[in-house]
Amino acid sequence: MEDRPLVTQFRLTFIRIITISILATAATYFFTAILFNSLEYRRIYPANYYENRIPEVERCIRKENTRLLSGEGEKGLKTAVGGEGMPYQVLDSKGNVLYGTNKEKIFSSKRQLYSSLNKTLRKQGHYIYTVPVIDDNGNIRGAVTLSYQLKPTYPNGNGGWIKAISITVLVSPFFYIIGFTYIFSKSFAENINKPLTMLTEASRKIKQRDLDFDIDYHSNNELGRLCSAFREMKDELARSLSTQWKMEQERVEMVEALAHDLKSPLSVIRIYSEALLDNDAISDEKRDRYLAVVKENAERSSFLVQQMQYTSDQERQDTRLILTEIKPGEFLRKKVHEYEDQAKPKNIKITLQTQGDVKNSLIVDASRLGRILDNIVSNSLEYTPSDGRIDISLEVKENEAVYKICDTGCGFSKKDLDKALSRFYRGDQSRTSGGGHSGLGLYIARQLAGQLGGYVKIYNIPSGGACVEFSHKKFNV
Repeated sequence: MEDRPLVTQFRLTFIRIITISILATAATYFFTAILFNSLEYRRIYPANYYENRIPEVERCIRKENTRLLSGEGEKGLKTAVGGEGMPYQVLDSKGNVLYGTNKEKIFSSKRQLYSSLNKTLRKQGHYIYTVPVIDDNGNIRGAVTLSYQLKPTYPNGNGGWIKAISITVLVSPFFYIIGFTYIFSKSFAENINKPLTMLTEASRKIKQRDLDFDIDYHSNNELGRLCSAFREMKDELARSLSTQWKMEQERVEMVEALAHDLKSPLSVIRIYSEALLDNDAISDEKRDRYLAVVKENAERSSFLVQQMQYTSDQERQDTRLILTEIKPGEFLRKKVHEYEDQAKPKNIKITLQTQGDVKNSLIVDASRLGRILDNIVSNSLEYTPSDGRIDISLEVKENEAVYKICDTGCGFSKKDLDKALSRFYRGDQSRTSGGGHSGLGLYIARQLAGQLGGYVKIYNIPSGGACVEFSHKKFNV
């Protein structure tokens, strides 16, 4: 029943109350009828009991005859009447009351008396039957009136408790309705209060910022759906708070990382700037060398700040792509020419290999693709030793394009393979190199590749160098 809608539960509860009350009332009436039937003629006289006794009383009157007028036959009359339910009067021939249990004068004249003989009159709710007293010569010497009512009577003073039982039985339907209403409404209220209590307690815990609770109520009715929605809200709130906490932690980590990475180049800038300001007789050659160092560290600081800002912008803005048509082979050759200029100071050789349909155009977000390549290749340039080599390859498949950037550097450590794609991760070597590495290059590459429908994975090649592989899908216009 708990799974039904509340209005259905209410209607069923009402129907149960009425049905069970009717059945209980019928059973009460049935057993009361049996009880009264068993008590009939012993503790309860039926309504026509005294009416049925009139012939017997009438025989007694005719037997006693004129002896009743003198009072000698009263004892036999009382025995024939058989109780207080039939008041009687013994009258003379003129209608005067001689004696009896009925003190009220019934007839006002002899004529009225004679006209009522052997007849039944109705007066003030009583039936009155008049029996003449006739002597041996056939003369009317008087009369006896017998009064009775057509209603149950109770001999021996049993009327009080029997009436109480009768009244109780008559009003029993109201008691049953009240009693069963209390019982079933209490059960109905408990079914409603159970989830409401849970929701109230859950609201109190949320107010106290305690989300470690569960609402263990499952039903298909309105309350079940309300509890389910509340659980979803709690889970969503927990996820939101977790995300908020994570963003707060990342913000702290970003500030700490930026402060750590900026410390070295800013210190260099400060030292060389002070040297330039404090030494007026510095040579032009030395000044240029100092200024070159200041510029290099300023650019490094600017790069760190820009990378941090780019990461924040990527997480705040939507991931709507700006799709353009490019020829992958031509696009990649242009990027390689840029990287060759960056590789000249360390005499690093960059090679390019392509496979598949690289001459035909494909649709992709060129800006994001270029950013992925820049981050990965800059990593390789940093960790590839002088006179080393970086191999870049592209394979255009039916639904995607796969890129590989492999170098002859030291490769990834076991810890790097597990965490290098995480935000702010920097291997031990990068921390001690003083290069101001932010730990965001591969993380940004992974984010952008995901937006392009691809992936990023890292591994070491058999020769010991590091290899980064990423892909993006071929978009349709």
